[in-house]
Amino acid sequence: MRTGLLLLTVALTPACSRTPSEDFPPRTGVEASPIVPAAQSATVAPPQASANALAGRCIKRTPPTPPPAVAPGPASGCPVDPEGGPPPVPMVSVDVPDANAHVRAELVSSQHDTMRGLMYRRSMAEDHGMLFDLRLRDDHQFWMHNTCIPLDLLYIDDDGLLVGIVENAPTLDDTSRGVGCPSVYVLEVNAGWSRRHGVHAGQMVTLPPDVKH
Repeated sequence: MRTGLLLLTVALTPACSRTPSEDFPPRTGVEASPIVPAAQSATVAPPQASANALAGRCIKRTPPTPPPAVAPGPASGCPVDPEGGPPPVPMVSVDVPDANAHVRAELVSSQHDTMRGLMYRRSMAEDHGMLFDLRLRDDHQFWMHNTCIPLDLLYIDDDGLLVGIVENAPTLDDTSRGVGCPSVYVLEVNAGWSRRHGVHAGQMVTLPPDVKH
């Protein structure tokens, strides 16, 4: 969820949501910005990645050991949903072929739905997630404002390259989180999903054709 992304960041406050605040560009006619230099925490593609395909790409390497575990949801003190429940959104399939991993994801792209994200949810199935189509290629930041279940946040570039993962983002936390590399999509799944399914930065993600710009 984006702070304010977490938009997996545009200009309101999503949950995990996008951090406030950026204005959404139009869906069409978006030009991808040049790849920015990696932040200190980012590195070039890992050795197992194709040198031809990923040379010079900004990828935050997935560490060999996981971050500290976080308490499972729902969080104590989870606020009541002021809208009475999540809005109806399309469902799409997202796959990571190298890990044989599959998610049925809610697709969000409007400013309202992006800023709301997974706020107020008290549980989520293992094979379920939320895919944020942020439309703008940027180093997106998300927060866990009003988000009651811990999450992994997968940052995906416009060609499907998984450029980094924020693992085990804790509940009800307003810290902005990103990976220091540009992305266009963020996939939110349950905390620990990435490790359980062998998903790591540098792999390719198969996105539904209707979200590709």
